[in-house]
Amino acid sequence: MEPAALSSLAAWESFYVIVGSSAAALTGLQFVVIVLSAEVNLQHGASATRAFGTPTVLHFCAVLLISAVLSAPWASLSSVAWVLGVSALAGVVYVIVVVKRMRHQKAYMPVLEDWVWHGALPFIAYAALLASVFALPHQPRPSLFGIGATALLLLFVGIHNAWDAVTYIAHDHRRRPE
Repeated sequence: MEPAALSSLAAWESFYVIVGSSAAALTGLQFVVIVLSAEVNLQHGASATRAFGTPTVLHFCAVLLISAVLSAPWASLSSVAWVLGVSALAGVVYVIVVVKRMRHQKAYMPVLEDWVWHGALPFIAYAALLASVFALPHQPRPSLFGIGATALLLLFVGIHNAWDAVTYIAHDHRRRPE
């Protein structure tokens, strides 16, 4: 069964090329967002960046990592599961850290939308990734769909959060006297 299961990874190659390339490009654009926020001299910028900007880059990088791992020529699905499992566990822990940072930063008072997009959805994504990789060696087909859905969710979370940051910066900059 292992060779057939490994060949199912090949069927996902185009998906991960598209998703991984998108994540890589959006990671670069997020650096532009960080520079923009520095240029408009947002107060308490470092704590807000750690709470809102850095996690967005990390989610894009997680998508890139998932794409790279699933595109590599593995000898067994168990190896893939270990690598992605450790990454998923790190993601769950990181989201908990992010939520604490969101609560303690003083630059911006998070609203429900922020808690959903910066806390709940990333937590759900990394937890779903963890569940999918546990099942990967035994149920490859549904697990690969779960991993793909996780990659898309993290990509969409990153896109939303980057857009939210840009609009916040643009709005804040407009309101501030030059």
